[in-house]
Amino acid sequence: MATALVIENDPTDDPRRLGEWLTEAGLELAVVRPHAGEALPTDLDGYAALVVLGGDQQAYPLVDGVPAAPWFPAVEKLLRKAVRHRLPTLGVCLGAQLLATAHAGTVVRSPSGPEVGPAVVGRRDAAESDPLFRYVPLIPDVLQWHADEITELPAGATLLAASTRYPHQAFRLGDRAWGLQFHIECDTAMIAEWATDSALLAELGYDPQLVISACEAVMADVEEVWQPFAARFAALALGELDEGSRRSLPLLGH
Repeated sequence: MATALVIENDPTDDPRRLGEWLTEAGLELAVVRPHAGEALPTDLDGYAALVVLGGDQQAYPLVDGVPAAPWFPAVEKLLRKAVRHRLPTLGVCLGAQLLATAHAGTVVRSPSGPEVGPAVVGRRDAAESDPLFRYVPLIPDVLQWHADEITELPAGATLLAASTRYPHQAFRLGDRAWGLQFHIECDTAMIAEWATDSALLAELGYDPQLVISACEAVMADVEEVWQPFAARFAALALGELDEGSRRSLPLLGH
């Protein structure tokens, strides 16, 4: 069975629903947890895909070039190898930011302030020819939980989705690497854990229970869009997706 390397940067952001969708679509997951001291591989030999998840850290150095997590340089190296060798790659939130910084993009603490809770993003025209995004609705539901922002995409990146306050919501680098600023992997229990004693919610003055309830209300809508997206990503990794055709692509959720 084809295996996707999944890098878990934070114990509170595991693969969860995204992992379920990928395994349902035929991928086996090899989850590595560097936050728990597990060693990252030095190359991607034997893997059919790479997935880099989110986390509470920053993609940019904290001070004097010191990375926010000691394993981030190794993650960025793997991301560069994945793009260079056209390995299907998906970065989620922090993972998307690391995909950007690994290729000379820019991530900073957002001057627009944190973005938290259910939201929508707008699909860009370039998504129409993208093998994963062309079946995403024009204004899909997403879940947001971030204070940092990709302010400059890597050279040659294709912008696929945007929003008013955060213009770089989704992008593709090369022809097989995607970054999503938003979250698609969360379930309500994950959101509830994040909301407990959340500094972001305190900064925004949001009631944690209201945020949890609002996220719960859109979980089915998020799944309707992003489960098929995950299935198309798995199909690409499995060699089952014909990038030049619209035939035989997973369109609907289970």
